[in-house]
Amino acid sequence: MTDLNPELPDEMDEESEELPRMTLLDHLDELRKRLFASVVAIFVAFIGCWYFSPPIFHWLQKPILDVLAADDKLAFTDLAGPFMLYIKVALLSAIFVASPFLLLQLWLFLRPGLYQRERRLAVPFIVFTTMFFVAGGLFGYYVAFPMVVKFLLGVGQDFKQVVTIQAYFSMMSKILLGLGLVFEMPMLMFFLARLGIVSARQLLKGFRWAVLGIFVTAAVITPTPDIATQTVFAVPMILLYLLGVLVAAIFGRKREADE
Repeated sequence: MTDLNPELPDEMDEESEELPRMTLLDHLDELRKRLFASVVAIFVAFIGCWYFSPPIFHWLQKPILDVLAADDKLAFTDLAGPFMLYIKVALLSAIFVASPFLLLQLWLFLRPGLYQRERRLAVPFIVFTTMFFVAGGLFGYYVAFPMVVKFLLGVGQDFKQVVTIQAYFSMMSKILLGLGLVFEMPMLMFFLARLGIVSARQLLKGFRWAVLGIFVTAAVITPTPDIATQTVFAVPMILLYLLGVLVAAIFGRKREADE
């Protein structure tokens, strides 16, 4: 017997699918729940990371200890300095440790506005956004930040170097978190393409403006004015942008089909 109800194409399924309607208060309540869950996750991870704060910071200060003399150490200027430092170290570590759960909360907040087919991307979204975030932090630790340290210490080599733990960790945390967020660029472009907001052709057309914006962002993230260090920050961002263009070309919504 002939099937009178053949399976519709995915585009037609999405057009006929009714997305849940939420009021502004519903969105705000959903945002509140996701933020609360994220804060709880960071707090739980913070408790676990607090115990390991000293060895974590010992690892984090390796980029500058490799440059300083063998008997040099980072300094602190007030009695509460080390205590506050370990709190900040535990908090930074907790953000990276809890990042899969935090990104899950982001997905759950966005989920009501997605079609059924797009909701199946939950696992790839969480896995790849976590990978990109951690990869950005590792790139900052192993590549970008050591170059910043060498440049700044080289500029100040004619003076007595007294680097405080507060100043060092403040600069490092900004670079690690900043690059972690910047490395999420391909996933952001993926979602914009899936929602039909941008296309691969539009992204390529605006490539020159994207490069300009990338160098501006690199200048903001980089605490040094030299173009070499800024290029070290900018080149991976340009490659990530091109990766996002490729992702948009493969997974982007075809507007003609939707129309």
